[in-house]
Amino acid sequence: MNLQQLLHEYNQGDRDFSKISLHGAALARTYLVGINCSRCDLSNTDFSYSDLSRSDLSGANLTDADLMVTNFSGANLQGANFIGANLRQASLVGANLSEADLRAADLTSADLRGADLSGAKLSGANLQNTDLTGARIDPVELESTDCGGAILDNLVSAIAIETRSTGTTSWVSWGAHQ
Repeated sequence: MNLQQLLHEYNQGDRDFSKISLHGAALARTYLVGINCSRCDLSNTDFSYSDLSRSDLSGANLTDADLMVTNFSGANLQGANFIGANLRQASLVGANLSEADLRAADLTSADLRGADLSGAKLSGANLQNTDLTGARIDPVELESTDCGGAILDNLVSAIAIETRSTGTTSWVSWGAHQ
């Protein structure tokens, strides 16, 4: 599928574009609210200044993507690969980033209030001036990041515990809850 087809089909009401490749596509300043691009190759794609709120990008490859000032509020980004991505000033309010790979990503001044970063890999990420108020995150992951000036109020630390009898995962949380 090419870029023109995607935009045409999206404008016709289609939202499921899972498993496609848009490697290196120029999609800056696009409105793609609620799009399903799960398991897509979006590496090196320019989504800067776009609105991808409430989208499903779970398992997507966003390596080295330009996502500056992109709105991902309420998005499902579980297991997505953001290695080396530019997420400066991105809005990730309430986003599901569990198990996401954010190593070496630039999240300077990003808004991650209430985001779920449980199990996310953050080694080498730049979190300077990032707002992590109320985010669910493993504090050990913050040790290998640059979080100078970050707002770390009311962080919720989560540890996954597998229940032997049911095989389900339960979350144990500590910290201030509002």
